[in-house]
Amino acid sequence: MTYFADLTSPQVAALRDDDRVPVLLLPIGAVEPHGPHAPLGTDALISTALCERVAARCTGDPGLRVLILPALPYGVTRYAAEFPGTVGVGEEALHALVTEVCLGLVDQGLPRIVLVNNHFEPEHVATLRRAVRTVESARGVRLGHLDLVRRHYAARLTAEFRAGECHAGRYETSLVLAERPELVDRATMRTLPRVAVNLPAAMADGRRSFRALGMNRAYCGAPAEATGEEGSATFDTLAELLVDTIRALVEGSP
Repeated sequence: MTYFADLTSPQVAALRDDDRVPVLLLPIGAVEPHGPHAPLGTDALISTALCERVAARCTGDPGLRVLILPALPYGVTRYAAEFPGTVGVGEEALHALVTEVCLGLVDQGLPRIVLVNNHFEPEHVATLRRAVRTVESARGVRLGHLDLVRRHYAARLTAEFRAGECHAGRYETSLVLAERPELVDRATMRTLPRVAVNLPAAMADGRRSFRALGMNRAYCGAPAEATGEEGSATFDTLAELLVDTIRALVEGSP
């Protein structure tokens, strides 16, 4: 079985005595507009699809048992508040939820947990980092965190991602096309011009909404250039990064 919530209680108890090291992946996203062409749940969709790919890749590993926790679909999302469909939670709510989920698992003897996030609003990312520190301080265990905005991760992703144009543009839309193509309005996608916005730089300048960032249709980058083939290739890279994160956690590497 791949999904933690599909196990019975005795099966969870047996994980602690398994010859394979159990590693639990927690997919995280947000509910917010991704242009006029991609679904509100794009971020959690990408996180979950990535976890599924890595769990499948690790199925035959004699030393690992990779399981996927139920996804956390809500995140800190304020930049998109002007657009219909945005449903966010505050920093303290997200911090409490992630922290308590992880502490509950650690206290059951399941300390190897990896946060897999694909929503990059700065306050959201900072909250996840704080949750990791809270759990580590409270229990003395180290969590894994696929923190894709860190330079050593971002350097291996696409040019659009590295340019900071990664909200509902070519990068994210390609990933959705690879996983759930029926959710993308491709006729609309093909009509969308590139919106060149370096999100990290513009946010650092104090712009606090999509419209202030120049994203009047809730996207940036070049979604018209998206393809499922690029999305599949990007998923392969993301899977390599997540496997590296898992192995570093299990081996105790930095």
